[in-house]
Amino acid sequence: MLYRTNPQNRDKLSILGFGCMRFVKDEAKLEQQIIYAIENGVNYFDTAYIYPNSEERLGRVLAKGYRKRVFVATKLPPYLVSKYEDFDKLLNTQLRRLQTDYIDYYFIHMLPDVKEWNRLCGLGILDWIDEKKKLGQIINIGFSYHGGVQEFKKLIDEYAWGFCMLQYNYLDENNQAGKIGLQYAASKGMAVMIMEPLRGGRLAGRLPKEAADIFEQASDSRSTAEWGLRWVWNHPEVTTLLSGMNTMEMIEENIRIASNAMPDSLSDHELELYRKARKVILGKSAVPCTGCNYCMPCPHGVDIPMCFSCYNDSITQMAGTLKCQFYYVFRTNNHNASLCTGCGKCEKHCPQSIAIRDTLADVVNKMEGPLYRPFRFAVKKFMKI
Repeated sequence: MLYRTNPQNRDKLSILGFGCMRFVKDEAKLEQQIIYAIENGVNYFDTAYIYPNSEERLGRVLAKGYRKRVFVATKLPPYLVSKYEDFDKLLNTQLRRLQTDYIDYYFIHMLPDVKEWNRLCGLGILDWIDEKKKLGQIINIGFSYHGGVQEFKKLIDEYAWGFCMLQYNYLDENNQAGKIGLQYAASKGMAVMIMEPLRGGRLAGRLPKEAADIFEQASDSRSTAEWGLRWVWNHPEVTTLLSGMNTMEMIEENIRIASNAMPDSLSDHELELYRKARKVILGKSAVPCTGCNYCMPCPHGVDIPMCFSCYNDSITQMAGTLKCQFYYVFRTNNHNASLCTGCGKCEKHCPQSIAIRDTLADVVNKMEGPLYRPFRFAVKKFMKI
């Protein structure tokens, strides 16, 4: 395992961080995976208040003698804070869930802009942070971000942050904060954590064939996942990246890659392959959804990420249209796009700023044609049997 040093506090963080949003359901497997990762050098674990049961499950494993061996990162949801007392309420809940008395890296989760930061300042967050740091309950404070680069730079300049997190991969080099934001944060001496290095798995097993074939031109044989991770690690400004690992095979592969992925190690030829693959992918994408689930739950039952995933696959031919239709209807309960009433609640939370309501209407047109209802009726009958 390779490590990079946080320039502010000299922590040595594994370049591979364990993203805890998509834990495997089986408790025994989860414990095995976390312990294996720790024993093989992973020392950064990232969870959040809103990840269902994630803090509790991570806390139960770390309490078995592993807490002092890792850095724990979790996140404060600012949209659940309406008064000063809420800061303590949320943090105390997280400390209890994680079975710890301190958080190494505490994020303001999805901090959208300076206006929201000023609102939190008006509620007393600056005094609260100072108090929690003195008590040793919060060691480092930072924020995660999904917006544009200009607002990102303004947020960095508003406070003496220790670190930040942004979405970055070879498809999103110039999206959101992008490369400019990455370099700006690093220039301020901040540690930079990367989320979505594989775009929710899209840059791993779900590349268009034409894009995957481009990487076959390289002299080294690598999986598409390895190509994606190495691109991020090639940037010296990156401190660590998060991988939502939920199989032992994935953990083993990522640890192997993280043992020799040095910064500035990709050749000019390899970087050109990324540029070609990016051009192909962008030419085929329909919806820039990463499957983060921040839009969920839908009050009317729409499984928005699933709808967009099936829609993207049917448009890009990453899977056949008939196969996508099958997965779209193969459920005991209806969660499909036609349930959308246009309330717009989902759009307020989408990190990608997707026009979800309009796009769901496109999904209905594509996925719920004349054969949809008969096909669904047949599937429901089959599942009852």
